[in-house]
Order: sequence, then structure tokens, then C-alpha cells
Amino acid sequence: MNDDRELNPEIGRPDISVERFAGTVNVSFADAMVASTDDALILREEGYEPVLYVPFRDIYFEFLTRSNTATKSPHKGTASYWNVSAGGQAAQDVMWAYETPDQPVEVLAEYGAFDPHKVRFEIVPREDLQHTPHLPNT
Repeated sequence: MNDDRELNPEIGRPDISVERFAGTVNVSFADAMVASTDDALILREEGYEPVLYVPFRDIYFEFLTRSNTATKSPHKGTASYWNVSAGGQAAQDVMWAYETPDQPVEVLAEYGAFDPHKVRFEIVPREDLQHTPHLPNT
């Protein structure tokens, strides 16, 4: 993530927040890794499940082709979609991105999200060493 883009959980709407995910996110389709990152974001929006967003730089676009699908969110902007093809299998509209997101979630620019019903996620939270109890040496 660019350091000049500030991540702010109080983004002007009490029902939407974006925060960093502390850990690794791997996304696979048909046994092919289509994304892998340590820099994911989590979008939380009231009434919806949290959504992980992966930076474009960590998405393997060689497996993806842009589809003609587009949807409009009143709070996020227009989403573009991508299809996936790997390992002899294919699926439509597997990934979406708000390439020019509206102001409340502008930090999502150059990030993509994957449909959890069409891909497999491996999510490994980073260990919190500061809050992990340590036994004294004996």
C-alpha cells in the first residue's frame, strides 16, 4: 500500500470501514494460486460479510481476463469484474475492483476482491507477539 494513502476506519460513514489485515491471504482457483499477499485490506459494511481486498501488485493477472460485467454501489462506486481460467477450468466474474472508488473508500483503488463461492482462500493471521503470553524460561 502506498504510505501516502491514509487508512481511516472513520471514513465518514458509520456503517463502512476499511482496515489492514494482519496476516497472509492466498487465493487459489483450480489449484492455481491467483493472488498472494501480506498487505490485504478488510472492508466491513453493515449488513454484509467482511470482504478481503488484495493489492493489484499481488494478483496474478495472467489467470484473469476483464469481463463485461459492471455494478454500481451507492457508497463505493462502479465495480469492474474479471473472469478466471486455470488448470483447465474457468469461472465468470470471480474478481471485482473499484478502480476509481468513491471518496469514502478511495483506499480500495488498485485492490481487488474475490468471490468466496468461486475461489479458495487460505487466511493466516499474523501472530500477535505483543499480546501472546510467554512462559518464563525454567
